[in-house]
Amino acid sequence: MGAIPTSIFNISSLQSMSLAENNLSSNLPSSIGLWLPNLDSLFLGGNKLTGIIPESISNASNLALLDLDGNAFTGSIPKSLGNLRLLEILNLENNNLTSGSSASSTELSFLNSLVNCKHLTDLIINQNPLDGILPTTIGNLSSSLENIRAEYCGIRGNIPSEIGNVSNLAFLSLRHNGLIGFIPSTIKALGKLQILDLSDNRLHGSILDDICQLKNMGDLRLNQNELFGLIPECLGNITSLRYLYLNSNKLTFVIPTRLGNLKDILEINLSSNSLNGNLPPQLGSFKVATLIDFSMNQFTGKIPSTIIGLQNLVNLSLAHNKLQGSIPDSFGSMVSLQFLDLSYNDLSDVIPKSLETLSHLSYLNISFNRLKGQIPNGGPFANFTIQSFLSNDALCGAPKFQVAPCPTSSFHHLRKKRVALALYILLLIASILLATTFVFLFIKCRRRNQTPSNVDLLPTITPPRITYQQLFRATNGFRESNLLGMGSFGSVYKAILKDNTVLAIKVFNLQVEGAFKSFDIECEIMRNIRHRNLTKVISSCSNLDFKAIVLEYMPNGSLERWLYSYNYFLDLLQRLDIMIDVACALEYLHHGYSIPLVHCDLKPSNILLDDDMVAHVSDFGIAKLLDLGESVTHTKTIATFGYIAPEFGSKGLVSTSCDVYSYGILLMEAFTRVKPTDEMFLEDMTMRRWMRESLPNAISHVIDANLLKPEEEHLNAIVLQCVSSIMDLALSCSTELPGERLNMKDVLAALKKVKLWYLANCRRS
Repeated sequence: MGAIPTSIFNISSLQSMSLAENNLSSNLPSSIGLWLPNLDSLFLGGNKLTGIIPESISNASNLALLDLDGNAFTGSIPKSLGNLRLLEILNLENNNLTSGSSASSTELSFLNSLVNCKHLTDLIINQNPLDGILPTTIGNLSSSLENIRAEYCGIRGNIPSEIGNVSNLAFLSLRHNGLIGFIPSTIKALGKLQILDLSDNRLHGSILDDICQLKNMGDLRLNQNELFGLIPECLGNITSLRYLYLNSNKLTFVIPTRLGNLKDILEINLSSNSLNGNLPPQLGSFKVATLIDFSMNQFTGKIPSTIIGLQNLVNLSLAHNKLQGSIPDSFGSMVSLQFLDLSYNDLSDVIPKSLETLSHLSYLNISFNRLKGQIPNGGPFANFTIQSFLSNDALCGAPKFQVAPCPTSSFHHLRKKRVALALYILLLIASILLATTFVFLFIKCRRRNQTPSNVDLLPTITPPRITYQQLFRATNGFRESNLLGMGSFGSVYKAILKDNTVLAIKVFNLQVEGAFKSFDIECEIMRNIRHRNLTKVISSCSNLDFKAIVLEYMPNGSLERWLYSYNYFLDLLQRLDIMIDVACALEYLHHGYSIPLVHCDLKPSNILLDDDMVAHVSDFGIAKLLDLGESVTHTKTIATFGYIAPEFGSKGLVSTSCDVYSYGILLMEAFTRVKPTDEMFLEDMTMRRWMRESLPNAISHVIDANLLKPEEEHLNAIVLQCVSSIMDLALSCSTELPGERLNMKDVLAALKKVKLWYLANCRRS
């Protein structure tokens, strides 16, 4: 532990140095390359080394392997690395290195220098805040290059078409960046490519047939982009594929039948698209597959019986589709199955008793279908609860499933006699009620003549109950097409009643621990609070196995959608107004209500926007009322990581200061468009520290670039000054000690002053 022993540098003939994972924490000596001229490999990974990478390292001209991953190096990646002409492996993963781009260029300029490293085979720069654009010179990198990994680097812009020139590439991973544009057609030239991972970017366009020329591909991941159009049928020709992830895009039409040629596929995920048609019978060709996820699409028809051949399948999800017919009895042959989700379909008939033989099945969800008959009780069903079978009205079975008992033949005969007796009793009761009603109406008519005409009965303040059947119809059977969002305790659906009233329905997932309590808390709180910037509760629906809250519908969705979804944009003034609305809501909860109320889970997805873009704070499922005279209370921490105040996260201490802390983080996020859970925030680097170190001189590096317009320098200066003031306020809200934080009255007043200053200066300009 500590510094690198200086005695090592006296050994000038040293050829290899390995000090990996020794908890070293000093800077690298600035003259390290001069002291070790004969070094050909340097392993310093997994330490806590800080500072910059010395330029002198390029003097170790024999260096073939440089491994500095898993440290805390800062500054830019030295361009002098290009002088290491014998370099074969460069691993800078998991540091805090930047691109070294100049103010006039956003390109990752250090890549230009690596063109000189003609023997380079591995380039690994994952998890560094490079924040730049791939240069076209990437196509001039070593012809020996086999591995490029640049994940979680904040890389923007297009993938250069010149990437096709790196013809020996076997592994290319650029996942979790900000890449846009199309997948270049030149990628077809990478004939040796085995792994292509472009997931979690903003790529659009269609998946071209060019990709099918990569005959050695074993792992293709294009998920979580904005790709549209058809799944290329020729993907079925890449018989080497083992992993295919195309989920969370905008793909349409049917699954190509030729995908059935992928007989060695292990995992295939096509979920969260707009695929339709029937599930192809070729599904049964995936005999070695362990994961199949086709959920969140629009598939119709029956589940193919060919699924009987999938005896290695561990995870199967067909949820949120429009599948009909019965659950195939052949499911019982999938002996390895552990996870099965068929919920939110239109399946009917009985639950196959063959499922009792699935001894490894630990998760089952067949809720929201039209299943009937007895719920099996043997095998894994002994461990399931009603949460696996919700909203299948014709099911019967054991009392633990909270359904009606199944009738037997002897019971059925007895039941007829009981029904006849019950009818006789009901007729007698009806006669008595009719007579009583007649007497009551007669007395009421007499009293009406004696009651002054200007006296009205008190109107009821209890909102009308909405039945489950009404909600079911209004949400089209809780279909995925009506899904607005999902949270910790359930899902929110858009509902249209018969009179065309549009509502939002929050359906609680009672299988999640704490959901019952969350429903009760939210009902209790929302019954008593009223404010323009709080979501209005219309009604609720509750029975043993279903609980929902009926809310005012917010047509513009959540703040999270407007910050992070494609084709949505908020200008500076809109963001200011939204944050002022949120501050107004919190001021009311903390100071304007009879008892202080702490929201406890403030985040962009819980801020909803109405027709006029007015913000409404929602989701009070874990909120806390502070008793009279009480400023702090204890609770179990279940809030969202990244927004939790330190004292809440570590000790469960809740006060109004917790909301102020979350609000401070939210302010930073709203104007930087960076989440507090971003990969750049590791260990000691938090969102607050990142912001503190950026003020006041580097505010242009952290502000959401969409707020600046290159052609309007004067206006940009006003924007930067305004955001700088807001970030100062955010830092005052998010201090470590609760007692040092502002209260929401002062926060609201300060934010309104910032808005006035901004408007005044914009008018002058």
